[in-house]
Amino acid sequence: MTAFKDIRDYVAIPRLVALKLSPDGSRLVSVVQSLNPDGKSYGTALWAIPLDGEPYRLTRSAKGESGADFTATGDVLFTSRRPDPTVKDSDDEVPALWLLPRAGGEARQIAERPGGVGGAVGESGVVLFGSDVLDGEESTEEERRKARKDAGISAILHEGYPVRYWDQDLGPGRPRLFAGTLSGEGLTDVRDLTPDAGEALRESAYALSPDGSTAVTTWRVPLPGGEHRVDVVAVDVATGERRTLFSAEGFDHGGPIAISPDGRLVACTRERVTSLDVSVRVELWIGELATGDGRAYAPELFPADVAWAPDSSAVHIAADHQGRRPVFTVPLDGEPARLTADDGSYLALSASPDGRFVYALRSAVDAAAAPVRIDAATGEIAELPSPVPSPEVPGTLTEISAVADDGTTVRGWLVLPEGASADDPAPFLLWIHGGPVASWNDWSWRWNPWIMAQHGYAVLLPDPCLSTGYGQEMIDRGWGDWGPRTLADLDAIVDVALARPEIDAERIGAMGGSYGGYMANWVAGHSDRYRAIVTHASLWNLDQFAGTTDASMYWQREFGEPGSERYAKLSPHHALGEIRTPMLVIHGDKDYRVPIGEGLRLWWDLQRSDVESKFLYFPDENHWVLKPGNAVVWYETVLAFLAQHVLGQEWKRPESLS
Repeated sequence: MTAFKDIRDYVAIPRLVALKLSPDGSRLVSVVQSLNPDGKSYGTALWAIPLDGEPYRLTRSAKGESGADFTATGDVLFTSRRPDPTVKDSDDEVPALWLLPRAGGEARQIAERPGGVGGAVGESGVVLFGSDVLDGEESTEEERRKARKDAGISAILHEGYPVRYWDQDLGPGRPRLFAGTLSGEGLTDVRDLTPDAGEALRESAYALSPDGSTAVTTWRVPLPGGEHRVDVVAVDVATGERRTLFSAEGFDHGGPIAISPDGRLVACTRERVTSLDVSVRVELWIGELATGDGRAYAPELFPADVAWAPDSSAVHIAADHQGRRPVFTVPLDGEPARLTADDGSYLALSASPDGRFVYALRSAVDAAAAPVRIDAATGEIAELPSPVPSPEVPGTLTEISAVADDGTTVRGWLVLPEGASADDPAPFLLWIHGGPVASWNDWSWRWNPWIMAQHGYAVLLPDPCLSTGYGQEMIDRGWGDWGPRTLADLDAIVDVALARPEIDAERIGAMGGSYGGYMANWVAGHSDRYRAIVTHASLWNLDQFAGTTDASMYWQREFGEPGSERYAKLSPHHALGEIRTPMLVIHGDKDYRVPIGEGLRLWWDLQRSDVESKFLYFPDENHWVLKPGNAVVWYETVLAFLAQHVLGQEWKRPESLS
């Protein structure tokens, strides 16, 4: 029995979410996410994957473990809310830092903070980690946190922007970096490296030099008008002295950050600040740790992950390319070369100490993430034993392409259900990706087309304009022209898909989330070819959205000030009067990226216009809707809505909503 038939079976499949190679190259440590016994949430645990044996579980606490990294001697660092057995009535409300000895034995807590511990990295006996800190005297922080809690105070006073991120309310604490020295007693001489950080370390990425002497981190610099710039700085671990490494007007520098094994170079990303006429561009940036002198490498590749070769002569990067995410080798004195030639998408790169191999998580549209070993010379890929099963997909995957009206080739993946044929053509579903600067190129546990295939649908996953992996021109052609240009691309590739004999060109629907939801709304107001439209976490009124999202400055760079010409041209709500297609609106109340006001406004407008529609509302979910039970409701409701309007069946309320 396939796990894609019953969504409850699907959400119970364990999944691999992280991978790290030990310094001696003998084993990998992975983070496995699986359903908790109550079936209401997910938990995480650490697993070891020896390179000469079978995977085995390392941790088993009820609170779970995450953030795995290695010390130089091979001990495992991780964070967990598990109680400390050596401390009576220990506080497990916030995560602490733990160490699991390489030689075996029980994990022990080595650091805790009133605001929790996160993102630990270790080098040469030094551990760097982040923590949330209240302004004021450190000695009284724990008491002040308790006083707020006991008094029922949740208020936060802001003096800058932003105030929210994704699904989190920012403050009252602010992130800082701490460093300590490993000893037999745990982590000693723990010190605050960034007491004056303010908001500079929000959503930071950081690394520690191999000798443990220098922390390198992103650093947010406030600018007028609610804007900011992101630099990269180096912090002396012994003194806390900070100096700017990479900073340039018109550019943000960001993670991932990786320091070369010889300690001489820093690799990160550099992103061009956008405007009405300047599109997003991300490039690999490598510079000297001592001087900050650097330059761009591989300008046509958007790095998603970076790992240094052990001799510091090159970096391996994972970057979107033509509907895949291959590994590329970028030498410091040569041109980038594609290393992996398959259809896979790679992340969590680690180079072996001898430089012969690159270890990674490999996934694809038709394959969940699994550990692999890549030959650094030939690109040959070997599968490694995995601590989780690999689900068998119920159908086939094929690649299609079309030529858009401006002559550009638009490609995509087409998922076909088992048994689809000219004699029994499958109903069709267009699934538009979010972003919009993104690509359908890997496995997604949250947006999984194989559930739809199991229920008989052919699913098209196209990469229209603004998609990554097709060169800068593909992004440029859609910049500031979201709806019209994207719809033209979608129409072209949908025409190609519907011409196939195994697809029913009459029974068709469309859906998307985030930017895909924006496009679902645009399609609803500018096309009548679809029988049903599902719009999740969607942008509806751009004037309203621009000032309420958690990153207003980002969107207003491309669209200008609310009320300007681009809003009038591109906001889907202006075409409300043209919508005739039944719509399912889905939104979570904890969505700060596309706030709930967008979903509420869309729902009200549809009601006032008597458009046949339903509203699936999640009071406690964010942009994605991640809780297992709610994911079941999401898929069952979408399938029921499509069955009613695409297949012509009677509406059947999902049992999960009863």
